Amino acid sequence: MNSTNDVSPKTIIIKDTTGNPAPLGLLGFGMTTILLNIHNAGIYELDSMIMGMGIFMGGIAQIFAGLQEWKKNNTFGATAFTAYGAFWLSLVALWLIPKTSFGAEYKSSETAVAWYLLLWGIFTLFMFIGTLKLNRLLQVVFFTLTILFFLLALGDFTGNKSLHTIAGYEGIVCGGAAFYGCVAQVINEVHGRKVFPL
Repeated sequence: MNSTNDVSPKTIIIKDTTGNPAPLGLLGFGMTTILLNIHNAGIYELDSMIMGMGIFMGGIAQIFAGLQEWKKNNTFGATAFTAYGAFWLSLVALWLIPKTSFGAEYKSSETAVAWYLLLWGIFTLFMFIGTLKLNRLLQVVFFTLTILFFLLALGDFTGNKSLHTIAGYEGIVCGGAAFYGCVAQVINEVHGRKVFPL
């Protein structure tokens, strides 16, 4: 008599019941991008409203969404939201550190900021290539964001303020697309059908 227990492999299926973090990330990115680019377009000055949004919505909310995307095994979403969340926090740091007693001598030159924006533009260009396998909305967001970073970088490299103004209006379109993406995903999920196309 064989006393060995018959052990057969079993498959465990785990159902993901967590919500979609993408709308939060798109909202954090979209709202903050719109508000900053209204400033870039010359409509109002850079102020604490933009910085507050940059820290909490553009920064913390996006990083939180990115971490949730990581839990959902979405490498693209995790990378995008976490990286751009960190972008917003670093951008606010660039503005605020020189205002402190210890950071005044570390104020970034326009050329340094131009290189910063250029690298973000290159990263965004590669992320745009990734969207070619995703929905049209994300293609619009990342394409317009790539243009935005390159326009802002060129404006800082050349000192041409008109480029910043043009970038401002283009950035409002970019942020608006992300904002729309948030609304579309939330409304479509609530209604259980495609109300707003992506």
